[in-house]
Amino acid sequence: MTTTPKPHWRPHPTRRLILQGAASVALLGLGNLPFAPARAAANDKYPEEAFRQKSEADAIKALYGKAAEPSDKVKLDAPEIAENGGVVPISVTTSLDKVTSISFFVAENPNALAASYRIPEGTIPAVANRLKMARTTKLTAIVEADGKLYSATKEVKVTVGGCGG
Repeated sequence: MTTTPKPHWRPHPTRRLILQGAASVALLGLGNLPFAPARAAANDKYPEEAFRQKSEADAIKALYGKAAEPSDKVKLDAPEIAENGGVVPISVTTSLDKVTSISFFVAENPNALAASYRIPEGTIPAVANRLKMARTTKLTAIVEADGKLYSATKEVKVTVGGCGG
């Protein structure tokens, strides 16, 4: 009587096993990359004092320590009439070089500084957001470029329920 040898059983690789292996290899490959810029950005101090200021001038002083000059190189895009003050779409672009930060100030809000962004070197200096605005007010965008401050402003009329009030 002859016996047939049993075939050696091997598990077939599943999609999950293949992806886990690929992820492990990818993570090992990242071990030698320098991540200093990410660590430096994470260590930037949060501008808590600037976000507490009630007036726009005080918030600008707390954040930057100096005043900004109006510039046509800072393009602030915001609606003239915002039907919902809870979500006002805004954006800023600039043709200035060496931009390090972009900030938004809403004069009539309880706290004037609405948002502030650090712009890493080599990044296109453009920011878009949706801001909450308490009422019709002046919106100011400040761009810090090459150690100087440049601004653009726009009056945004906030209506009540879209009625024009």
